[in-house]
Amino acid sequence: MLRAAPLLRIQLLMLASEAQDAALTLARFGVFNPAPCRVDALAESPAAAYREAWLEAEARLAKLLETCGDTGPVDLPTAAEAPSLADLDELNQWLKDVWTACLACHEDEARIAEVRSRLGALEDTLAKLEGLNVDLAHLLRPDSLLAVNIGSLPAVELRRVAEALAMTGYLVSRFDQAGEQVFAVIAGPRARHDEVRGLLAQAGWRELPVPDELRTHPQAARAWLEAERVRLDGQFGAARQVRDGLRDRLGPRLHEARLRLALARPLAEAAESGVRGKGGLAVLAGWVPKRQLGALRDTLDARFHGRYWLDLREPSPREIAEVPSLMRYPGWLAPFVPLVKSYGVPRYGEFDPALPFAFTYLLLFGAMFGDVGHGAAILVLAAAFARRLGRLAWVGVAAGAVSMLFGLLYGSFFGFEDLIDPLWLSPLHDPIRALTIAVAFGIGFIVFTLLANAYNKGVAGRAGEALFDSAGLAGLAFYLGAVGVLASWAGVLDLARPAAMLAGPGLVVVAAYKWHEARAGLGERILVTLIETLETVINLFSNTLSFMRVAAFSLNHVALALAVFTLAHGLDAAGHGIALVLGNIVIIGLEGGIVAIQALRLMYYEGFSRFFSGDGREFVPLRIGKA
Repeated sequence: MLRAAPLLRIQLLMLASEAQDAALTLARFGVFNPAPCRVDALAESPAAAYREAWLEAEARLAKLLETCGDTGPVDLPTAAEAPSLADLDELNQWLKDVWTACLACHEDEARIAEVRSRLGALEDTLAKLEGLNVDLAHLLRPDSLLAVNIGSLPAVELRRVAEALAMTGYLVSRFDQAGEQVFAVIAGPRARHDEVRGLLAQAGWRELPVPDELRTHPQAARAWLEAERVRLDGQFGAARQVRDGLRDRLGPRLHEARLRLALARPLAEAAESGVRGKGGLAVLAGWVPKRQLGALRDTLDARFHGRYWLDLREPSPREIAEVPSLMRYPGWLAPFVPLVKSYGVPRYGEFDPALPFAFTYLLLFGAMFGDVGHGAAILVLAAAFARRLGRLAWVGVAAGAVSMLFGLLYGSFFGFEDLIDPLWLSPLHDPIRALTIAVAFGIGFIVFTLLANAYNKGVAGRAGEALFDSAGLAGLAFYLGAVGVLASWAGVLDLARPAAMLAGPGLVVVAAYKWHEARAGLGERILVTLIETLETVINLFSNTLSFMRVAAFSLNHVALALAVFTLAHGLDAAGHGIALVLGNIVIIGLEGGIVAIQALRLMYYEGFSRFFSGDGREFVPLRIGKA
């Protein structure tokens, strides 16, 4: 059975001037989880200023590395010491000055990029105007008696617009075309310009703005654009040289800044949880594994030579909910842990369901999707996409292997039920037996969840719930007795009397406990007790029947394969083969996904919801930041 490692709450008392070294030592120790310090006499926060300075310096360094370029990885020396607050303040000021210099380079490059963008827009406009071999400064004079419009309109409207404008004394001169749009110059008496503008709007006219830089002859504008590009390229190269020179000159110091901030991270992060002190003393509180206590003392002695005081104790019942859970999983089980943590983290001391989850999930998947060929396909696909799937690839490989095992037990190979003899049973030929086994498995699974819940309640100090509640030992006694009575009625067992003697008292104890826990008037108390007792009976047996879906999906798997074969038999030879291949792909993708979800649902709602609170805290050790 997996349980969280036993933890001790420690309070490390040291000189305030050595708090950063103490936090760094604990971070290097690797298994210290900071926790709030609750010593009333130590009301000061000696690390608050340290944390603020670190946050500010870290933010400035991140901006520098993003703007001026990364400096590469930095190795953290094992003997390096954490910087003091004065060191952080000095480093922060230097980073501020460097950021100002780098920001100036960045702003120059941004300004050049903005001008380049504008030149690109001007070049696009000039490309349209080059068809006009005329000085645009004279053509677009605002004091001229001639009103000139330059723009585009749909090609289908050109003739109609030209004819309409001819009656107003305006001329239309086409000079370019892009797709269905025709670019033209429209000129005529300025006195009738407002009348012409309305006509153009109705025809879909789009004015082409001519910037001041292009109000000259197009050839002169082209020469000016080329000269501007050359000038900007020179400015950009100079700005890049300044930035590169700055990075080369400041690179070693930036490396050092990253190192010092990485060494300062432990105290900055521990200060968030709570580092308290008074005068020249500081206390750092947290949790460490009990088995690591000796190694912790040796580490502190080697660093501080007795200049510390270590207070330690077992977690009290009141703070169990605040104690983090430190779990160690074997490598083969680790890929299943994220599926458990998606439901929640076990409380400290609570039964960790990762191990039974892995076995039961694979068992359910294989039982519902038992097929040698389909399981082999899942195994091969999971292995082929191992890099993309990461750790989850192992879940796919294991699920495929278990599916192959059940395929041998069922005698199923890519839906064919007559190629290999079943080693156990064939769901198609013996569905009643398959349903009976599924229900029996559900009974065993629910018994396990009730035992696990009783254990968890007992560990949490809630003995009443562990013994007398519907999800405790009293509920288990009723459930086992009721199952025995039903099995006797069905002729499977002959335990009716002893089973009834177990179920009756169990249900009475559950009802008495519900009565005791109900805090209400007499009428409401009776109603609550009756409803919750009845709910216990209904839930236990409805949840048991939920496991019939295991057999149902094993039958569904066979039914889908038969449907594919029926469809294939109605086709010619080529169509028969294609239908079989596509049908099996659909079965693997569609039914495989549904079965995976259903197995997860059974684990979550019929299992975890009975005994797993999932509201625990994960053990997060203090670590040295990455440089």
